[in-house]
Amino acid sequence: MKKLLILFLLTGVFSVSQAQVDLENSSVKWTGTQISGKSHYGSLSFKSADVSFNGNELVGGSFVVDMNSLSVDDLSGKGKKSLEGHLMSNDFFSVEMFNTSELKIEKVTKTGNNKYNATANLTIKGATHSAQVSFVLNDESNTMTAKLVFDRSKYDVRYGSGSFFENLGDKLILDDIELEVTLVMM
Repeated sequence: MKKLLILFLLTGVFSVSQAQVDLENSSVKWTGTQISGKSHYGSLSFKSADVSFNGNELVGGSFVVDMNSLSVDDLSGKGKKSLEGHLMSNDFFSVEMFNTSELKIEKVTKTGNNKYNATANLTIKGATHSAQVSFVLNDESNTMTAKLVFDRSKYDVRYGSGSFFENLGDKLILDDIELEVTLVMM
């Protein structure tokens, strides 16, 4: 009986729970920049999101983005439609073949009150790179935010990349893509 009580207490203390994420009000903002300083930005929607806690402390998470939701938000009309089509094409993210991307948090360290350092595996175009993305995650009330950067060349996103092509001049598009993520908890 004593062993059963100890086991019960241990499982209660170390139980991991999943928090529900409001997918409709959560968002991903992306920004891509050319060497000239010109940039474009837009948004993506989550297909699913799971955040894991041990008590009140973040211990992990997994996030799937619907690549079909890719939107260019700094343009309108024909320019917007043209760039969205180009970004979804095989020149960039091959959305017809790879309609989701995933980020899976592998390591979390609490660094302060409601702040965490996280390291994650990122999957884009079917390629997964372990521990390629590190970021600070802020947990404020019912909202979690993070800014992170990934190197698109690691995921075979080649168009305008100096990692694959030479002499691009001011048409060179930087490999680093910035993401601003907002998770609204239910």
